Amino acid sequence: MSSSYFFPRMKRELEMLERDPPHGVICYPVDNNLTRLCAQIKGPKDSPYEDGMFKVDVQIPARYPMEPPRMQFITPIYHPNVDDVGRICLDILKMPPNGSWKPSLNISTTLTSLTVLMDDPNPDDPLLVEIASEFKENRSLFLQKAKDATLKYAMEEKDSSAQ
Repeated sequence: MSSSYFFPRMKRELEMLERDPPHGVICYPVDNNLTRLCAQIKGPKDSPYEDGMFKVDVQIPARYPMEPPRMQFITPIYHPNVDDVGRICLDILKMPPNGSWKPSLNISTTLTSLTVLMDDPNPDDPLLVEIASEFKENRSLFLQKAKDATLKYAMEEKDSSAQ
């Protein structure tokens, strides 16, 4: 993707993220670099992640928006669709035919989808099968472990500027 298209689009997307961010999300460039962003996602209300603040590294590929952004949790999270190093299994973060990314989507949409995934895990497409089984077969144990992990890892990174 030529920089003549990439930079104006990224500038517009960042302005939109600043002006009208997804609920509970702040996102900003790292060191004024338009290809590397940091997102902070407030754990969704009434989820085991509530009151936690989760950092997500967002890498914008050179071919964006023809390719999806790469997102990875920096803050550990106990979730069937996120592995131990923070990789995320979410269909809009993957190219077709295995995923549903399309160039009309944007960073705000992907962050909103990630927040929805936090609130509503997809145990049928897990990265961690054991946690997915626990989510399906012993929900109360899953919820307790997810809350414990949130208390351990996500509380100290809390940032009151997220909505």
